[in-house]
Amino acid sequence: MATAASILIAGLFHGAALFLLTSGLQLSFGVQRIVNLACGSIYALGAYLGVSVTTWALAQGLPVPLFPLVLLASGLVAGLIGLPLERVLSTIYRRPESFQLLLTFSLILIFQDVLRFFWGAYPRQLPNVSMVYGSINVGGVQMPMYNLFVILAAVVIGVGLTWFLSHTTSGKVLRATAENRETSAAMGVNVRLVYLLVFTLGTTLSTVGGALVVPTAAASLQMGVELVVDAFAVIVIGGIGSMKGAAVGAVIVGLIRAAALFIYPEVDILATYAVVLIVLIWWPTGLFGKAL
Repeated sequence: MATAASILIAGLFHGAALFLLTSGLQLSFGVQRIVNLACGSIYALGAYLGVSVTTWALAQGLPVPLFPLVLLASGLVAGLIGLPLERVLSTIYRRPESFQLLLTFSLILIFQDVLRFFWGAYPRQLPNVSMVYGSINVGGVQMPMYNLFVILAAVVIGVGLTWFLSHTTSGKVLRATAENRETSAAMGVNVRLVYLLVFTLGTTLSTVGGALVVPTAAASLQMGVELVVDAFAVIVIGGIGSMKGAAVGAVIVGLIRAAALFIYPEVDILATYAVVLIVLIWWPTGLFGKAL
C-alpha cells in the first residue's frame, strides 16, 4: 500500500512538471506547427532564474512562506525570452520541418553555454524551503505540501488554458488560426501577432514550470535535455497538438517513470519508450491527436 501511494505521489508530481512543459509545446505546435526541441532548455532557464531571484529575495528578508510568489514571478519574467525567440523562428516558418529541428537544436546548444556562462557548470539549488509548509499523510506516505501545491498549480493552469481556448474570443482566434492560417489572415486576423503571443505563452508555461519545480530538485545543465526525453514521450502518447493529450500523457509518463524507479530503476526510460512504441504501432496519432 505504501509503495503504491509513493508511486502515485511521485508520478503525479512528475506528471505535473511534464504537463507544464508540454502544454506550451503543444500550444506552439497546434498553432504554429513548430516542434521546439529547445523547450527543455527554456524550462531550465526558468529554474535557474527562480533559484537566483528567490535566494536574493530571501537574503533581503523575504518571509520564507512567500517564496512561491517569487518563483512564480521569476517564471513569468523568464517567459519573456519567447519574444525574441519567436522572431528568430519566424524566419523559417515556410521552410521544411528539418530547418525547425536544426534551428531549435542549435538553440539547445546556445542555451547550454548561456546557462553555463551565467550560473556555472555546477547544479544550483534552493535551501530546504519547500518543507516550510509541512507535509500530509497520503496512504501512509508523507507528501510535502509544496509538491501538492505544484500539482494543483498544474491542474489550475490546465483548466484555465482549456477555458481560455474554448470560451474567449482570443482563444477562438487561436483555434481558427491553428485550423487555417490563410483564411484567418483573410478575415483580418494578425497572424504574426498571434504567433508571437502563442509562442511567448508557451515559453512562459515552460519557465513557470521550471521555477515552481526547482525547490524540489537542483537546477542543472542536463535537466533540460533529460526532460525533453520525457516531453516527447508525453506528446506521442497524448497526441500532437492536443491539450487534453498533454495532460493524460504527462500523468501516464509520470506514473510509468515513478513505478520503474521504485521497482526497477535501471529500466525507467526503457519502460516509458516501450509504451511509446506500443502507442505508435496501435494509435499512430496518439490517444487524443488528429492525423496531420
